[in-house]
Amino acid sequence: MLTLVTTLLPAGALGATLGRMAPGFGVQGSEFGPRLNRQSLERLCAERRLEGGLFCRSAEDGCGPLKISRVRPIGRERAACLMALAQETYSFLGMPAVIASAPMRRLLRLVRRAALSDASVLITGESGTGKELIARALHHYSARASRPWIDVCCAALPEHLIESELFGHEKGAFSGADTAKPGLFELAEGGTLFLDEVGELEPRMQAKLLRVLDGAGYYRLGGVRKVTVNVRVLAATNRRLDGGHGSTGFRADLYHRLAQVHLEVPPLRARREDIGPLAEHFLWEYSSQLKLSPEARRALESYTWPGNVRELRNVVLKAALSAADAEIREGDLPEAVLGAAGDGGSSVAWDGEADLNLQSAERRLIQRALESTDGRKQRAADLLGISLRTLSRKLKSYGAVAGSPGPSRKGGR
Repeated sequence: MLTLVTTLLPAGALGATLGRMAPGFGVQGSEFGPRLNRQSLERLCAERRLEGGLFCRSAEDGCGPLKISRVRPIGRERAACLMALAQETYSFLGMPAVIASAPMRRLLRLVRRAALSDASVLITGESGTGKELIARALHHYSARASRPWIDVCCAALPEHLIESELFGHEKGAFSGADTAKPGLFELAEGGTLFLDEVGELEPRMQAKLLRVLDGAGYYRLGGVRKVTVNVRVLAATNRRLDGGHGSTGFRADLYHRLAQVHLEVPPLRARREDIGPLAEHFLWEYSSQLKLSPEARRALESYTWPGNVRELRNVVLKAALSAADAEIREGDLPEAVLGAAGDGGSSVAWDGEADLNLQSAERRLIQRALESTDGRKQRAADLLGISLRTLSRKLKSYGAVAGSPGPSRKGGR
């Protein structure tokens, strides 16, 4: 929850107006004021001769008593900008979310409706679009919000440890199992388990996961007692899992069980209204004194953002470090962003409608990443925002990326 306390009066008259908030929060000044330490905030304003306001970031997600974790003085112009931003900012399990565009507002309405049931939800979308954020929002709005939230990235776990992590093991089940360990399903009892990059699960684990989702009990590794759990499962992937007939390497029956509700997170290029507010949010996290020039903002909004929100955050932080004064100008942005703006907003040179399909664009992007990293797969995967396992699988499915250079040194993965 973001709370904006603003006043356009001189600091000495702050006491009468300190409780005023940005419209839309539904909190009256008489209720809000006493929860802040009014005297300490007044003193801070007087010391700084503040005339714009104070921006306070709350540590609370709900509407309970306000706990201030950060207070920063801001000027008059910045106060007006942040007042608008505050009305577009949410917080789900401590993760801030800026939602300004119509597509994301529609998605948030779907999230609120889906949260009311216990149906499994499959969240799909490109890497870096905010799939985990949507999963956290589902838990936040659900009846399980007070129960455990457990998340795990399936691609980050070695294949020989996935079963132990998800379902637990007993003492002596394998070499090194010196004590018994509950799995993530047990730890999430009564709450929500989020499986990120679920498409990376091997077939044997897919079969066991399907049985658990169907309500069957399971055994820990080396166990003799069947475990049953009450857990809502959310899953996310940047892969297409519904190819059918095993063409994707993912079980069709598990796909349909996970996708009782299917939510698609649109890429950043399809919701350009979010780019400016997101950039302002990332900039605010770095420094309360910096601001974007109109030219820099237009350049950001013209870029296609293949790395989506993750790439935008990195670009904004790099630009903040490059800025010579309190304003980020167009020249502070990377060449890739500026080149896209100069080409009329397209960072990929399309060769007619025949090239406008996702697989062709993905293959071309992988080729560019490999070329820019001299064939080093791990560095290319980091650049693309995917795991090495995902990159290797995609290269295998393509046979090879035509014209991509091999590793420039031994072990150049």
